[in-house]
Amino acid sequence: MISTILKGAAMGVAEVIPGVSGGTIAFITGIYERLLLCIKAVNPSLIKTFKNEGIKGVWNAVDGTFLAFLIGGMFMGIVTGIFGVTYLLEQYPTPVWGFFFGLIIASSIYIAKQIPQWNIAKWLGLIIGFVIAFGITVIAPSEGSDNLLMIFIAGTIAISALILPGISGSFMLLLMGMYTIIVSAAKSLLENHDMASLTVLVVFALGCLVGLTGFSRVLTWLLQKYKYITFAVLTGFMLGSLNKIWPWRNITEVMDKESGVLTKLFESKDALTLPVDSFKIISEANVLPMAYEMGQPLTLITIVSAIIGFVSVFLLERSNQSTH
Repeated sequence: MISTILKGAAMGVAEVIPGVSGGTIAFITGIYERLLLCIKAVNPSLIKTFKNEGIKGVWNAVDGTFLAFLIGGMFMGIVTGIFGVTYLLEQYPTPVWGFFFGLIIASSIYIAKQIPQWNIAKWLGLIIGFVIAFGITVIAPSEGSDNLLMIFIAGTIAISALILPGISGSFMLLLMGMYTIIVSAAKSLLENHDMASLTVLVVFALGCLVGLTGFSRVLTWLLQKYKYITFAVLTGFMLGSLNKIWPWRNITEVMDKESGVLTKLFESKDALTLPVDSFKIISEANVLPMAYEMGQPLTLITIVSAIIGFVSVFLLERSNQSTH
């Protein structure tokens, strides 16, 4: 189960990175469909299983051992990501993004390789997936709402995006304008023990639970009935998300984390003077290395990092094959 812990850790690290999905890591490590089945197994029928077979029956029904090691690994990965990867993103952003850019390209090739024969339906699925993911990366963020129904919907959408390869759940919250509302509620609960904030977070968590169990069922059904068309759509998702992961990006708009106020930047390098913890990046413009204003472009190192990310996927694939 050490391999499961390591796969969970990789997923945890990915979830810390804005624009990178843990679902992508789950797919290339070969545990995606098994994870969906685990999530799908969490349903009201577990009550009957508990009555008939006890805790052991429930544990077996949800593939408890696999899930426990995976979640443990994810926790380790999130902690590592918060202290390690976020530091690297602040100090050496282009090589880190280059690594993930190469990883996503290789991952999309890996998924496409699973499709035995391409036809019009699969090519159409790839194009639809690409357009949706690319569109999500360029949509202007909307204004959020503290209406409980909207918070519930935000939870269902964010968690659904989290398990889709190529789409980041936190980025979806930004697009819906809900990021500040959820984060502020969490801070208020921790610092002031505000019960209104607890209500917001409980409703958001319920939305996440409904979205996770519901969407996992949809994905599982699609993989069972239309496996290769679904693979084609997921490949398109990943290719479309590359727009958000291009290494050389100049910041064009930021959001104050406390007030939610959006500010357009006429000079991208002005973002370098802002306190890192006070703002969230909303939009960026992809540029060539020579037009990069956010620091040193580190072109050669970034290209090497992209190659390492690309190769690592196929090394991981080979190691997965050797363990089966």
